[in-house]
Amino acid sequence: MPPPKSLLRFARGLRADSTDAEHRLWYCLRSRRMTGAKFRRQHPIGPYIVDFVCFESRLIVELDGGQHQEPARADHWRDELLRAQGFLVLRFWDNDVLLRTEAVLEAIWTAIQDRRPSPPAPLPQAGEGS
Repeated sequence: MPPPKSLLRFARGLRADSTDAEHRLWYCLRSRRMTGAKFRRQHPIGPYIVDFVCFESRLIVELDGGQHQEPARADHWRDELLRAQGFLVLRFWDNDVLLRTEAVLEAIWTAIQDRRPSPPAPLPQAGEGS
């Protein structure tokens, strides 16, 4: 079931009004720049709009900063609902993205690597094995 049009309009507005930290991180994640993983920004999932999501790795990246209005308890329940759908949720403060960009990117890269399926083992060639 697609998200309501009002939620899609709100997500579009958030994309147009990004924070400096969101701009910086999006520059690093867009166009498959992070290990070839496709990220979407300000994307609706259920009743929520997540900052960044990579569906192939089931990874959500959320940025918290001065504009962050949800109390920690609401974040907890939101994250639990997203985890129940198979997502890993990483949260970073805006200042971390702006001042420690490489560390944030390394954490995201590690999460992507950990969540990628292992390639299947090659089948034995004729005459190999017993």
